[in-house]
Amino acid sequence: MGEITPNLNQKTVAGSALPCWQATVLTLFPEMFPGPLEYSLSGKSLNEGIWSLKKLDIREFARDKHRTVDDAPLGGGVGMVLKPDVVAAALNAVKDCPGPRIYLSPRGRVLDQGLVHDLAAAKGAVFLCGRYEGVDQRVIDSADMIEVSVGDYILSGGEIAALTVMDAVVRLLPGVMGKEASHREESFETGLLEHSHYTQPRVWNGIEAPEILASGHHRKIAEWRQAEAEKETQRRRPDLWQHYLNQSALRKGKK
Repeated sequence: MGEITPNLNQKTVAGSALPCWQATVLTLFPEMFPGPLEYSLSGKSLNEGIWSLKKLDIREFARDKHRTVDDAPLGGGVGMVLKPDVVAAALNAVKDCPGPRIYLSPRGRVLDQGLVHDLAAAKGAVFLCGRYEGVDQRVIDSADMIEVSVGDYILSGGEIAALTVMDAVVRLLPGVMGKEASHREESFETGLLEHSHYTQPRVWNGIEAPEILASGHHRKIAEWRQAEAEKETQRRRPDLWQHYLNQSALRKGKK
């Protein structure tokens, strides 16, 4: 499995030294990028140079006049498979681009916040977006690619999955979010789902927001939010709750 290395790049952005994280995308549809990442915080940080995007059209590496990138699967079956020579040539063209090589695949490791943090700590990542029935396994193995899944369902290609991973990573980069601590209370950052949120007016449509939130007592508010996060995690995600309990017991055992 590809190794994720620490980010040592530094780029001056708005007068301060911030890491520049590079996303490299290999796809048959480069026009799909940056897509939604052109907007909001990700778009602003892209314009500021906090992260960068390089995209290559896999079809440019086809070797025949018809620009053929796929072939029928060996052994028969439906669909087509991206050819190993074409994909390998595309990967070789970005050999100097930083970060692990990631193939978006439903067979891969399921994306979680831990992996997102690892990727954000790297210098960047190279994303291979498959199409059709996928990519010849030999090129995946020879390139030592990390296979990553965004969930137990099938997409038409890896582009939307790549955008999902990139969005999750970019928002963790220094200088992207306004307050450094703003993401630390979000779902999965503490091993729990996030507590519910409320705003003014305190009474809306005859429904009252929890009284404690208007008390101004920060410690009690924090305790309420922690208790709510635990309750919601236990109710909605028993698997995540059990993992949280196991990790808590492990930490206590090390003290």
